Amino acid sequence: MVSMKDIALRCGVSVASVSKALNGQQDISDATRRRILAVAKELGYTTNAAARSLKTNHTYNIGILFSDLSNRGFMHEYFASTLNSLRTEAERLGYDTTFISDNVGSQSTSYLQHALYRGVDGVVIICADFHDPMVQELAYSELPTVSLDHVFNNRTAVLSDNMNGMETLVRYVYDMGHRRIAYIHGNQTAVTERRMTGFYRACEELGVAIPNEYIGECKYYEPMSCYAATKKLLALPERPTCIFFPDDYAYIGGGNAILEAGLHIPEDVSAVGYDGIHMAKMISPRLTTWHQNSEEIGRIAASQLIECIEHPRTTLPQHIEVQGSLLEGETVRRLN
Repeated sequence: MVSMKDIALRCGVSVASVSKALNGQQDISDATRRRILAVAKELGYTTNAAARSLKTNHTYNIGILFSDLSNRGFMHEYFASTLNSLRTEAERLGYDTTFISDNVGSQSTSYLQHALYRGVDGVVIICADFHDPMVQELAYSELPTVSLDHVFNNRTAVLSDNMNGMETLVRYVYDMGHRRIAYIHGNQTAVTERRMTGFYRACEELGVAIPNEYIGECKYYEPMSCYAATKKLLALPERPTCIFFPDDYAYIGGGNAILEAGLHIPEDVSAVGYDGIHMAKMISPRLTTWHQNSEEIGRIAASQLIECIEHPRTTLPQHIEVQGSLLEGETVRRLN
């Protein structure tokens, strides 16, 4: 097995310099670092994980608690993209990833116990029931944690700009001439609360009154649930001219309900989604939606957790909001 000493002899530098280059330390020149990394690759050098762990008291393994409330798992494009980006960034920084659950084999356990059993250095908490006592036990344990779209006291959180995203969508629809605006929101979560706040805030600032019957509810990422909620809106004596849907995938059900009623999008009813998944750009008419920057969210979550792990005394908890962008499609009609 190739050692750091072998690389040092080939490069004509000290073992300490090799160690600095391999660990990304800054107190060697770029030229020396590049030469050492090139030789390490040529010789097929790989780190000895066991020795590295003993030396640093780290396992270089981070846990991911991913409890998808929609039960779609990796079929949910937004979370699949976030998780892939998180894993890629963790690997770039020298860490493996392990999924944390509430069992080990056939034995039930808590999330914290599983994390300790796997020996992870920290955990990213994604799309969980954040009020679950087991999730809170993990979040407030001594293990470093980073949560996505939920804020725990004195813990780092990475947040999508849900409030700003919804406000921007409302203003866009308003500028297109719509005043009868309905919103089918997803099941009650911290994400839903922020989006609803953004929706109502923008409507209030624009002077748009929202009747109670214009607010519907369905489950995220479930077209049939959205289909039923949309039919209720279409049955109103004065139906809305534009409907906000909880996410792009659920919109499929809502769109079908509109078509089954003999109506057309956007000529009769305009539609707005949320997430900006690939499908939204492929369907016809193209869906107007808000694109969440899932790749950036996953990257930042991994880098922030590893920062907490490697520099616990100098890293302060922070709340980082990742900006998204409006994807203007063809599902919002301009009214006179």
